[in-house]
Amino acid sequence: MRLWITLLLAASCLPAKRPITHEDVWTMKRVGTPIVSPDGRWVVVPVTEPSYDPAKNVSDLWIVPYDGSAPARRLTQSKAGEGDPVFSPDSRSLAFTARREGDESSQIYLLPLDGGEARRLTTISSGASSPKWRPDGKALLFQSNVYPGAANDEANRKAADERKARKYNVRVYDSFPFRYWDRWLTEQRPHIFVQELSGGAARDLLAGTRFAAQPGFGGVLNVGGEDLEPAWTPDGRDIVFTAVVSRDRSVRSREPSHLYRISIDGGEPTPLTSGEDRYSGAVFRPDGKALYAMHERGVPLYSLTRLARLDWPPAPGATPKIVTGNWDRSISTVAFSADSRTAYLTAEDRGLGKVFQVNADGGTVSPFSQAAEGIYGGLVSAPGRAALAARWGAMTKPDNIVALSPDGQHRLLTDFHSAQTADLDWAPPKHFWFTAKNGKRIHSLVILPPGFDPSRKYPVVIFPHGGPHNMSGDQFFFRWNYHLLTTPGYVLLMTNYTGSTGFGEKFALDIHSDILRGPAGEIEEAIDAAVKEFPFLDATRQAAAGASYGGYLMNWFEGNTKRFRCLVNHAGLTDNATMWGSTDGAYYWELRNGGPVWEGGGAWKDQSPATYAAKFSTPMLVTHGERDYRVPVSQGYEIFKLLQRREVPSRLVIFPDENHWVLNGENARVHMKEVLDWLKKYL
Repeated sequence: MRLWITLLLAASCLPAKRPITHEDVWTMKRVGTPIVSPDGRWVVVPVTEPSYDPAKNVSDLWIVPYDGSAPARRLTQSKAGEGDPVFSPDSRSLAFTARREGDESSQIYLLPLDGGEARRLTTISSGASSPKWRPDGKALLFQSNVYPGAANDEANRKAADERKARKYNVRVYDSFPFRYWDRWLTEQRPHIFVQELSGGAARDLLAGTRFAAQPGFGGVLNVGGEDLEPAWTPDGRDIVFTAVVSRDRSVRSREPSHLYRISIDGGEPTPLTSGEDRYSGAVFRPDGKALYAMHERGVPLYSLTRLARLDWPPAPGATPKIVTGNWDRSISTVAFSADSRTAYLTAEDRGLGKVFQVNADGGTVSPFSQAAEGIYGGLVSAPGRAALAARWGAMTKPDNIVALSPDGQHRLLTDFHSAQTADLDWAPPKHFWFTAKNGKRIHSLVILPPGFDPSRKYPVVIFPHGGPHNMSGDQFFFRWNYHLLTTPGYVLLMTNYTGSTGFGEKFALDIHSDILRGPAGEIEEAIDAAVKEFPFLDATRQAAAGASYGGYLMNWFEGNTKRFRCLVNHAGLTDNATMWGSTDGAYYWELRNGGPVWEGGGAWKDQSPATYAAKFSTPMLVTHGERDYRVPVSQGYEIFKLLQRREVPSRLVIFPDENHWVLNGENARVHMKEVLDWLKKYL
C-alpha cells in the first residue's frame, strides 16, 4: 500500500503535459551542419537562437568533444553572429565568417582554440564566404561576388560605388533568368580568392579569365546565393570547383553544371567533366587518391543524385565512374571512413532519412545507421580518423548533433531541446501504407493531436508536401509544424503521393505524365484508406492545407472535389500559362506540361486549376508572400479573384516582406493563427 501511495504521489508531482505552442516552435534552436576537427577530438556546429524580433536573433558557434566527455558549450558570443566554421589542418584554429563592428561586409576571422580573441584575416569590400584551409594550413580560399571586369578589390569597390551614386534606379537584362527565389540577379558573379595567412591582399583566381567572362558563367544557384563549391586538391596546388557556363540559355534548355580545375598560380580553368550531366559538391577522400562528386544524369525532368568518383590525379580523358551503381535512392551528403575504403551516404528512404554505406571504389549500397526514426543530414567525418558525425532529429525530437559508431548506432553529442520539450504532449507519427487503384504502394504519416483518445472521433486535415520532388518525413519542422496544426484536436494525414522522393526514381518521375490529377487522386484514396484503418477519424469532417506544390494541389481540389469543408492554400499555382510567364524557371515547365506554352497542349490547360473555376465552391484561405518569385504573388491574386467572382467564401492574406516561405517570427505567428482560425471556422 505504501508503495502505491508513493507512486501516486510521485506521479502527481510530474509536470502536466501540454500542447505545443507557436512560441515553442519558433524559439527552438536551429542546429546547422557540424564539422569535425582533423584530429577527431572536437565537433563544432553553428546554432541560431531565434527571436520574434529578428534583431535579437543569436547565431553562435558551439563546440563539444567528440567522445562526449563534456556537454556542448558556446564557443563564440558576439552580437554579429558567426557562420561557415572550418578547422585548420592542425586542429588548433578555427576560421569562420562574421560581420563584426567596423566591417563593411562579412569577413573571415581566425580563432585559436587554446584561448584568445578571434582576429580578422580578410578586409575585402565585397565580403568573404565559405572559407577552406589549404592542406598546409598557410592559406585559405574563399568566395566573393565580383563585378564584370574588376581586376582587384579596388576596382570592385569602385564599380559598387559608381552604381550607388547613380541618380536612377533601373534593372536591365539581356537574357533569362533575371531573378531567383526572392532576389533579382545582378551583374556580380562569384569568384574564388586565396588569402595567405602571412598577409597581403587576397588573390582573385578568376579575375581576367575568359572563363569567368562568359555570359552564361555562374555558380550553383541556391536560396542564399551562388556557390562555386571550391575544394583544395590534396597537394594544395589547385582548386576544384563547380560552375555553369550556359545559364543564359536556360530559358530553352537544361542547364548542366561541371567540375573545373584551376591552378593557384593563375591561368584558365580546365574542365574535369563534360556533357549534359550535372556534377556538384566536389570532395576528396582522406587518402587523396580519388575525387568524389554528386551526379545527376542529363535527363529532362528528374534524376536521382548518385555518387561519382574520379581517380586522382586524373588521367587524360578520364571520366567519373558511378560508385552507387543502380541504387534507387538520391544521396544528399557523403563522408568517408578513416581508411578511405568506405563512403557513407545520407539519403531519404520511405519517410525517413538514413545513413548508408558503399565501397568507395563502387559496389552495393547497404544500410549503416540503425535508428528506426528520424532523419540524418549534414554527415561529416575527420579525414583519416574514425570520427563520423551528423545532424539528426525526428518529429518529436528537434535536431541535435550525433556521433555514429562503427556499428551504425548513434549517441547524442548535444542536448539543445530537452528542457523545452519535456512537458510537450506529442507523439511520434504513425506510418501508414495502402495500395492505390493504380497498383502503387502509397506511404503516409498520421500525426495525432495532444490528449489523444482513441475512443473519440477527430477531424482529419490533409497536408501534402510541396515540391513535388520532396518527402513528408519524420522530422521536426519550423514553418508548418505538424504537431502545432493538430493542437485544436485534428489528426494530420501527410501522404507521399507519386512524385515524392525516397521511394525510387520511377516513382518520382511518374508524376510528370500526370502532374495533378494522379497525385490528387492518390491523396483522396489515402483519406478513404486511413478512415478504414483508423476508427478515430471522422470522415464527415475533412479539410486540406498545403504550400507551394501542396498549394497547387489545394487549387486543384477546389475545382475537382467536394469532399473538403475548407482549404488552405499558401503559395499555390493557379494557372499554368501565367505561371510560366512570371516564375523564375522556364524550360522545366515546358517539359512537364508537354511542350511550349503557346502550343497549349499536354497539361497546360487540362491540369491547370484555373480551368475548373466554374466548379469552385469550397471555402479557401489564400496566403502568399509578395517577394515570392518562384510562385509569384500574382498566382495568389488569381485564385482569390476567381473565388470572389464565384462568390466562394475566401480570404486573402498577403505578406509584403516574405518570399516563398514566411520567415519573420511575428509574420509566422500571424500566418499560423490565420490558418488555425480558418480550419476552426469550418471544421
